[in-house]
Amino acid sequence: MNILFVCLGNICRSPMAECVMDSVISKNNIKGVTVDSAGLIGYHTGEEPDSRMRSAARKKGYTMRHRARKVSSDDFANFDLIIGMDSDNISHLRRICPKPEYLKKIRFIADYFNGITGYNSVPDPYYGDEKDFYKVIELLENACQTIAEDIKSE
Repeated sequence: MNILFVCLGNICRSPMAECVMDSVISKNNIKGVTVDSAGLIGYHTGEEPDSRMRSAARKKGYTMRHRARKVSSDDFANFDLIIGMDSDNISHLRRICPKPEYLKKIRFIADYFNGITGYNSVPDPYYGDEKDFYKVIELLENACQTIAEDIKSE
């Protein structure tokens, strides 16, 4: 199973999702799953995640090591699950999807929320404050646990 998390620039939400999912996979001793993340724009290619996201991650016990990259057409072939953080991400992914048969791989992160109310996506914290970065982590921890449970049940 290969999972790709996607957001706009690949410096906040999707690299945090990758980091959280790696942690959940490790804690649950799930084998055979690889995780990556990418952005829909290439503006931040090669950059580390946003410093505020890295700081919030560290305080929650995570270490982010990802370098930003842009989604490629090969990603649609190479990943089994491509998870967008918000409805704009999903729309963009569907527009750039190179083959109709790959559309079924595109999923919305909110599909994995378990008991979350008041959120229908993982909001972009880039223009927010510190609490917004922690909310991203909280939402991703919830969703990634559900993804892990789905993987274990297959």
